[in-house]
Amino acid sequence: MINEKIRNVAIIAHVDHGKTTLVDQMLKQGGAFRSNQSVAERVMDSNDLERERGITILAKNTSIHYKDYKINVVDTPGHADFGGEVERILKMVNGVVLLVDSFEGTMPQTRFVLEHALALGLSVVVVINKMDRPDARPKEVVDEVLELFMDLNATDEQLDSPIVYCSARTGTASLDPDSRGDDLAPLLDAIIAHIPPPEGDETAPVRMLVSALDYSDYVGSIGIGRVESGVLKQGQQVVLVNYHEEREPIRAKVSNIYQFEGLNRIAVESATVGDIVCVAGVEGVTIGDTLCDPDAPDPIEFPKISEPGVEMTFMVNNSPFAGKEGKFVTSRHLRARLYKEAVKDVSLRVSDGDSADSFVVCGRGEMHLSILIENMRREGYEFQVSMPKVVIKEIDGVKCEPIDRLVADVPEESVGIVMEKMGQRKGELVSMTPKGSRMRLEFSVPSRGLFGYKSEFLTDTKGEGIMNAVFDKYDAYRGEINRRSVGSLIAHETGESITYGLFNAQERGPLFIGAGVPVYQGMVVGESPRGDDIVVNVCKRKQLTNTRSSASDDALRLVPCKQLSLEQAIEFLADDELLEVTPHSYRIRKRILDTETRMKEWAKNRKN
Repeated sequence: MINEKIRNVAIIAHVDHGKTTLVDQMLKQGGAFRSNQSVAERVMDSNDLERERGITILAKNTSIHYKDYKINVVDTPGHADFGGEVERILKMVNGVVLLVDSFEGTMPQTRFVLEHALALGLSVVVVINKMDRPDARPKEVVDEVLELFMDLNATDEQLDSPIVYCSARTGTASLDPDSRGDDLAPLLDAIIAHIPPPEGDETAPVRMLVSALDYSDYVGSIGIGRVESGVLKQGQQVVLVNYHEEREPIRAKVSNIYQFEGLNRIAVESATVGDIVCVAGVEGVTIGDTLCDPDAPDPIEFPKISEPGVEMTFMVNNSPFAGKEGKFVTSRHLRARLYKEAVKDVSLRVSDGDSADSFVVCGRGEMHLSILIENMRREGYEFQVSMPKVVIKEIDGVKCEPIDRLVADVPEESVGIVMEKMGQRKGELVSMTPKGSRMRLEFSVPSRGLFGYKSEFLTDTKGEGIMNAVFDKYDAYRGEINRRSVGSLIAHETGESITYGLFNAQERGPLFIGAGVPVYQGMVVGESPRGDDIVVNVCKRKQLTNTRSSASDDALRLVPCKQLSLEQAIEFLADDELLEVTPHSYRIRKRILDTETRMKEWAKNRKN
């Protein structure tokens, strides 16, 4: 059976190439909103963090109606750290819309997502987006895309993919690069003509691969996927089986079935081949499970998700301020939350640590883990995390580490400093291509060499540089890298920061706190440019004497403190430091808080 009136398609692209904006316009022109309805920009980015950061973090489903066709659309993340979201949903669709910026051209994540789509044999519609840019260069970008197709060994059919020129912001598309078009009809027509309809046997036993999860307080766990064969009915008995795991089938009953209509979920009594649906009532379901008929438990192969390359240790907060701000503070709370996240996020790995109150969490990158930390903080969790480290593997007796492919788009005058910094971080130049008055540099660099580099990169390029990295391969370990050139300013005693103490401390380096902030001994309160850790007393008061009053503190001028974001705090961490995360604050601290004990330990390690 071929379901001719359905098309299942995913929108894939590099970060910030306009995927979510294009989906907005497809929904508007597909009649998902009333003519007088007020609709926010990037309506698919429903998560608070997605709206704040302007990026898509989670893949999301929607659908539009065009002519007499239903097009199920999956909006995917573009950032490399969320590549697992893209990998898992590609089994849900029959084709992809590859979005490429008309100026930036193909970027690292463009290669990553296209490689997975081509490997699964999916049909591709190429969209050259942002044609309204004054610096658009569509013809050169088309050549770059075709080169990428050939580099990835695309088939002849995939090389013949249609090319549509589009402006997602204005909602127009055209098959001619010199014409703007009036609406998105050329793109929607290309999807219907080139993306094949779903096929399957409607009379066969039911099978549905779960590619995404959701949760509702009313109906419990929800599995999202495409019906591959048979007819799925409300109230039907099913079993959960997994292609990669040998386990007993889990019996369940389908209590509700929902289909996507625009931004809403509509309850239906049954779903057939090609329908993308949400299934409620299947407790214990995980991504990669197959819902099958109990008499024919035949699992569908699910692609192995790429292994995570960065790990951090999450542990119970044991600082002097522990338990004052958080709602969930025990190891039981922390463990349950982390393992629950690992079920939903297929590219996350969680395991128990060396002690009962620590857990090792492996993710795709610093941003991947920082999003998890931020979400947990907002939910009321209080905990500590260690410095991020790469996952080292031994391959054929050789110590290997993850290597990233870094693409940096920089002004010509910044090329020298960027190449110098990459050399210090064991990066190897792969190519250098002029782009007008700018230069595109491509490096092969160890993942650990990029920790903490982004802010340094923006400073070196005067804020004009653009850098993007994606995992490339595991390769031989490239030697030691000096990760941090600065030291820490460490609080000498517990108390409250005073203007007089801060004024004296700021001569040592930039401070992270202002006056009136509670601090404890061993807490990091600033940055030491000399590279050594320095103990400072930010709680020091000026003593009142016969000749001066304490009110003369008002004349002291403090330099504005350096407020660290979560990512900056994680980047700053040294091996002997932890980041204390609470619902209201971040605090960097030394693992050993007592100054005397810490100095003895430092002397002992140096001697050894």
